[in-house]
Amino acid sequence: MSEQPIFRVTNHHTNASGTPPTIDDAEPNRYLGYFENEHGEQAIFVYDRTRQVGTLSLGDAGWERSHEVVDGVVPGIVLGATERAWLAACWKAATRA
Repeated sequence: MSEQPIFRVTNHHTNASGTPPTIDDAEPNRYLGYFENEHGEQAIFVYDRTRQVGTLSLGDAGWERSHEVVDGVVPGIVLGATERAWLAACWKAATRA
């Protein structure tokens, strides 16, 4: 098995958004998803299948705070239609629901 990365992306947000998370697949049993909307705003979804917990990190909401995803939605965070569709697809893929 090759250890060569298959996907890399840089932070498109300003320094005011904080330090973006460093996400890799070193931890087993996790689903990882990346999204960038038409404005260049980035989002990262991580679902831990062992703990059955999903989190969403958003550059435009401050990288340093992750938000819990509950049944495919993020309480208290307003997402656009494309972001909601992406998150729903990630949730379905991660939880097999």
